[in-house]
Amino acid sequence: MGFSKDNMTGFTLALLSSVFIGASFIIKKKGLRRAAAATGVRAGVGGYTYLLEPLWWLGMITMIVGEVANFVAYAFAPAVLVTPLGALSIIVSAVLAHFLLKERLHHLGILGCVMCIAGSVVIVIHAPQERPISSVQEIWHMATQSTFLLYVGSVVILVFILIFYFAPQYGHTNVLVFTGICSLMGSLSVMSVKALGTALKLTFEGNNQLIYPQTWFFMFVVATCVITQMNYLNKASLLNCRLTIYSSSSSLSQAYLAQLLDKNHYN
Repeated sequence: MGFSKDNMTGFTLALLSSVFIGASFIIKKKGLRRAAAATGVRAGVGGYTYLLEPLWWLGMITMIVGEVANFVAYAFAPAVLVTPLGALSIIVSAVLAHFLLKERLHHLGILGCVMCIAGSVVIVIHAPQERPISSVQEIWHMATQSTFLLYVGSVVILVFILIFYFAPQYGHTNVLVFTGICSLMGSLSVMSVKALGTALKLTFEGNNQLIYPQTWFFMFVVATCVITQMNYLNKASLLNCRLTIYSSSSSLSQAYLAQLLDKNHYN
């Protein structure tokens, strides 16, 4: 595809976002380890002493910077272009974990990183140009289609099952429980972040979108998703498993949703 100015801006912001978010995982995990060593209570078993750890807050600030860049990227470029680039944070996390956390990157891990890069490149090359959106109500119309509502309902049910049934029994021994919750919630945030970013962009351009209740609903969904993901990501971080698992699974689910949204956008 030919890159427009907006697409290039979104592309650049998405790349910077991947760097900051990938680094934030490592910084926060070091902070979580330090807090657990000092108090003997891990985040994975319900401890929140990491909130007093400066290193964890440094990682949080780094993640916020990355998420803000990612948020703005959605306002400039199609979701199907921005979302796959989030997988590049896996590469950053894997490399930093190898050197800073002494987590050895095996051959399969290297192969996975190469596949992430290849997949992102293919999707970016073939990403469509985005038709201009004039109102957040257009996104609301797409988000309330039966296919997407069925997906949302399925995700919510799975999240509740994981939180209330599997997490108490298997969450502390199987990292897939916590990362599954993060990934599923992350998939819902794509639609909301895209909608909210577009609404703010239009508002700054003089077309006020804050008067629509849909804008505030999308903002609530974004906040809910972020808080939930952050809580369970911290729990997963200290289960002696690589943080890249969360990144890859979230990217897969978000990529599916991004393609669904863009497909509906052009139908």
